[in-house]
Amino acid sequence: MFRSILPKETNFFEYFEQHSRYGIEACKELFAMLSAGGDMPVRAARIKEIEREADSVTHACTDALHKTFITPIDRSEILGLMQRMDDVVDSIESIASRLVMYEIQEVRPEATALADVLVRASKEIELAVTGLRNMKNADTIKQHCIVLFDLENEGDILMRSALADLFKHETDAIKVIKWKELFERLEKATDRCESVANTIQGIVIESS
Repeated sequence: MFRSILPKETNFFEYFEQHSRYGIEACKELFAMLSAGGDMPVRAARIKEIEREADSVTHACTDALHKTFITPIDRSEILGLMQRMDDVVDSIESIASRLVMYEIQEVRPEATALADVLVRASKEIELAVTGLRNMKNADTIKQHCIVLFDLENEGDILMRSALADLFKHETDAIKVIKWKELFERLEKATDRCESVANTIQGIVIESS
């Protein structure tokens, strides 16, 4: 009798996977902004929409968490993973909005390379969170996390090289200021992808 009045178990993995797909879409739009020479304001507006849609998933997950008695993993881990994933999308939106605000006309190649790192990282996040449905996939999940750590290192190297080239060759002080911030924000986004990997690794360890 008591079992019949309990709320049904929420499938939190669906929230993780849905959010990860928004992350991929946002990163792809950012890459297009920095490589295809498309209409930056239009793409930035789309990224803003994606960020709002991802926020909705995060809020829905949080609401469900408050209403669910039984969770597949620890409540704090569910909340932590959603927040870390949301941080990534927030970072992408922040970069896109500044590309428009700063009226960037000529894109530096290192920015495109960093955006490519983010696209690859977002795909690894999706693969890793999808694997959480079955902890028998622990080794595979860990491999995706290792790739994310490697991508963060790649992003860090790219940023250092980008800043060195910027300071050495750019004579326009305003451009230096703009691009320094953009490079740092792009690298920060890769850091946030690494934070997702750290959270996922913690979940796997706790579940093993």
